[in-house]
Amino acid sequence: MSTTKTLRESSPLRPLGAENARWTHGFWGGIHDRTRDVTVPQIWSSLSDPSVSPGLANFRIAAGLAEGEHLGPSFMDGDFYKWLEAAIASLETDPDEELAQRIEDIAALIASVQRPDGYLHTPTLIADRNDVDVTALADRFHFETYNLGHLITAGVRHHEVTGSETLLDVARKAAGFLEDLATNKPLELARSAICPSHYMAVIELYRATREERYLRLAEAFVRVRDDFEGGDDNQDRLPVREQTVVAGHAVRANYLYAGLADLVLETGDAELEGVLERLWQDVVDTKLYITGGCGALYDGASPDASPWQRDISRVHQAYGRAYQLPHTTAHNESCANIGMIFWSERMLSLTGDAKYADVIEQVAYNTLLASISLAGSEYFYTNALRQVRDLPYPLRRPGDTAIHPTPPPPPSDERLREGYLACFCCPPNIARTLARFHERAAALGDDGLYVHQYGGSELNVSTEDGRSLALREDSDYPWSETLTFTVTAASGGGIPLHLRIPGWSEGATATVDGEAVEVSAPGTYTRIDREWAEGDVVVLTLPMPVRMLRGHRLAEETANQVAVRRGPVVYALESADLPDGVVLEQAALRRGTALTPVESEVDGHRVIALETEIAVLPTTGEDALYDLLGEAEVTTASARLVPYYTWGNRGAGEMSVWLPLVW
Repeated sequence: MSTTKTLRESSPLRPLGAENARWTHGFWGGIHDRTRDVTVPQIWSSLSDPSVSPGLANFRIAAGLAEGEHLGPSFMDGDFYKWLEAAIASLETDPDEELAQRIEDIAALIASVQRPDGYLHTPTLIADRNDVDVTALADRFHFETYNLGHLITAGVRHHEVTGSETLLDVARKAAGFLEDLATNKPLELARSAICPSHYMAVIELYRATREERYLRLAEAFVRVRDDFEGGDDNQDRLPVREQTVVAGHAVRANYLYAGLADLVLETGDAELEGVLERLWQDVVDTKLYITGGCGALYDGASPDASPWQRDISRVHQAYGRAYQLPHTTAHNESCANIGMIFWSERMLSLTGDAKYADVIEQVAYNTLLASISLAGSEYFYTNALRQVRDLPYPLRRPGDTAIHPTPPPPPSDERLREGYLACFCCPPNIARTLARFHERAAALGDDGLYVHQYGGSELNVSTEDGRSLALREDSDYPWSETLTFTVTAASGGGIPLHLRIPGWSEGATATVDGEAVEVSAPGTYTRIDREWAEGDVVVLTLPMPVRMLRGHRLAEETANQVAVRRGPVVYALESADLPDGVVLEQAALRRGTALTPVESEVDGHRVIALETEIAVLPTTGEDALYDLLGEAEVTTASARLVPYYTWGNRGAGEMSVWLPLVW
């Protein structure tokens, strides 16, 4: 393993791999342990049990080891590969002989069903085995290229971690199939390129092999996409260089732009980099939820795809218009939020701009962690900012836990996490993101070590000229404002240290061995350059006052409401923390009311909650669409806000991030 991920030498920042960056303790150390001990094994128990999931069974049937038909969605293969990537990441950080053998056995099973031309899609292969007439790439919603992309990524990671060629050979053959499509069937490739994980994948294959053919293949993906007339749903209405705003399916958008950023990292395409910066800023300025959620709408329609209203293009799980950010019906698919991390981390490597690390932190501490239970074994597909009782319409779920629900159960308005979802794309995506979160901790640049994320890391880097620096970060972040970095080793005087000053932080201070050093502005990296020696101590203090935030004037859903944030953590009010007799719609915050941080627990997990006095608004108890305000007085009651990511762990109830503001 090398010190850094292999990127173009001129890339400003090169992320660290597991050999050089680990979450060993603290907040993210706990999440790492939970992911290894609970999440990865729990998902495997689902995927390997045919009474719960067809994930493994489909490959066994395709290999002729069992009889049957393909079950589950057409993208189930990709979900299986994402779990495999998570398991490989766990194997890298925490070697385990039993897990290593299981992964190798799965790799051999996957290899055994791949066609000689590199194509691998169990729905097609099983149909072939059952003498059913079927054609590859006949339907873009069969997700063949999406599946192949995740297969290639898993193959690269398996080789990097274990040295095994089994799955890397599969990845090469899969890329060869895509090469053939790009050359001989570009229309089929362009039409099938939805949720384009294969953009990122072939760049990973290029980095692992340094074979230029894979870099050229990534360029071909863009070329065939630009020649295809599609719609906003899949971001293929316009050539990518002509796109000025982000539209359409949020997962597909974020995956596409992450893959394009990977391409820019290798080619140095300044024009395309400018396009990506503009599109990313469009999301952050007009479409990103305060929790880091992406993709506001369950379903919509876009007039952008055609000047003719009769040809209006359907948009699914999509980014809405600028400032269109509903609360109760917010979609915010977990995969889309993860895609924003992928896109942002690549932009961070491209530019070295701390704003990208800020957004990774925003997503990670809020909607990413909200998408998985505190126990680490249940998951959200969508991530709303408000949950209410007696909703008069069902919010669509991604499916019931049963493979064959007969009849389908009525959707529940309880909106609780589930251990298995028939649409299983999000849980293994959550698992692989958390299992590889150490890769977001820090990076090496030509000017030193850049620390992006805080929460219990150990870092160890060296440069080609023989200098090295090793650090241990000790803190109670994100609950405490004080972070201590201890130099555990240094040679050649070490290298400059760059610590991110989050954009939300004002008045940050730092000392080195007790001596104050200058700190740069919020949203930048503070550079500390000195002759480092073992035992040196850097203390960074990031003041964390509780802040009330308001929305943009065009964000209708936030009008006359506020949200509460402390440090990187967004808070919510749950009905479990309201006094008896008070319902969610009565709760309001008064301007200037104290919100006091207190030690607390949610479902046995330690958090910092916020105690406050809420204004209790009068209610008539009627259900009229419009009603008189009435003469009742506004009263006061005690309540407690909890971190948004912890909501829904104490059973069914109501919740809101945004609360009315009274004066």
